[in-house]
Amino acid sequence: MNLDLRTMMVMISALSLLFSGLLALVGLHAGDIRGVRQWAIGSLCIGLGLAFSYTQLEPPGNPWALVLGASLALTGTGFQFNGIEVFKTGRCNRYIPWLLAGLAFYQNIWFTVLHPNIHARVIANSMLFFLINAASARALFIRIEQPLRTAYWFTGSSFAIVAVMFLIRAIVVYLLPADTYGLYSQIPLNPASFFVGGMSQMSIAFGFVLMLNYRLAADHQKLASTDALTGVMNRRSLEQEAARLLARCSRNGETLAVMMIDVDHFKSINDRYGHWVGDEVLKQLTALAEKSIRGGDYLARYGGEEFCILLPASAEKDAWLLADRLRQVFAGTVIECGGEVLRSTISIGIADSAHAGLAFTSLIVAADKAMYRAKQDGRNRVIMHSSHAYG
Repeated sequence: MNLDLRTMMVMISALSLLFSGLLALVGLHAGDIRGVRQWAIGSLCIGLGLAFSYTQLEPPGNPWALVLGASLALTGTGFQFNGIEVFKTGRCNRYIPWLLAGLAFYQNIWFTVLHPNIHARVIANSMLFFLINAASARALFIRIEQPLRTAYWFTGSSFAIVAVMFLIRAIVVYLLPADTYGLYSQIPLNPASFFVGGMSQMSIAFGFVLMLNYRLAADHQKLASTDALTGVMNRRSLEQEAARLLARCSRNGETLAVMMIDVDHFKSINDRYGHWVGDEVLKQLTALAEKSIRGGDYLARYGGEEFCILLPASAEKDAWLLADRLRQVFAGTVIECGGEVLRSTISIGIADSAHAGLAFTSLIVAADKAMYRAKQDGRNRVIMHSSHAYG
């Protein structure tokens, strides 16, 4: 291939260093997105490693520059792997980059300084690069929701290409006659390896940016659809989910139950203990409600001290059993806040689509009326809309 190794190596090194700087800047503004710091360090190490290796394209070479270049590049791939793990789970094995650095340093010292053998050195380095890039690809080929899966699999494919390239490089060098290979050898393997590696490194960088972009978009969407205090759905996302569930009820003939919950004497709690205690009451109620509902139910903060629960495939009587259990548990909960100890109660109103119709507004109005009837009857109770006549 008529490709200039020096030009390709300079470009790859420069792109890696620029990408490292870009990620460092992104990390300053990415909020809680994890893994960016590891990716930035990884790209920096790879860029510096290629810069050191660049000086060895023409003989005579400095063996210590080769040792440092290979060690830095392998350390960088280790940081890239750690960045993927941290991005996915928030955890990683912090020793992986240093383990790779130690292995690379040892084997390059051995095959470059102590017992010079370029074939053995290239094969050993290529196998280490193959293993860590294959591990990075494997970590990204997982089932995850779209569109993040597209970014994961695109980046994973780029790592897989690099891994295959290094495996082929190791095999080809192993099959070559002794003392016929070098970085400056005029054989197709060198330019082909640098070309594929350079393009794949650019794809990996692009994949990281895609992963960050989709994660940020998902986080922003989550912020827009959840209540900041309690972490449950907000009113807007509840209404969207209700529209979907009611459409399904219309098609399948299922019944949807709605539960409206209001904290009794909540204004008095705020006035007597302070708003931060009132917030703690709402968070305690949220935690208990999340433990009480089924996996397919939907809990949302409807506004102020009011909460709403959607119960698919449920009638009023089914919802009443869950609601009364929640009422009893909450009434028996002691809430401690900064030395203050208090108990609170809730009033709950229930309606279902069989009695109130398939319009979400009608369901909310019916459940709301039942909830206010519960307050009028003495609070700390559950009322079903169908059990009372409303004018």
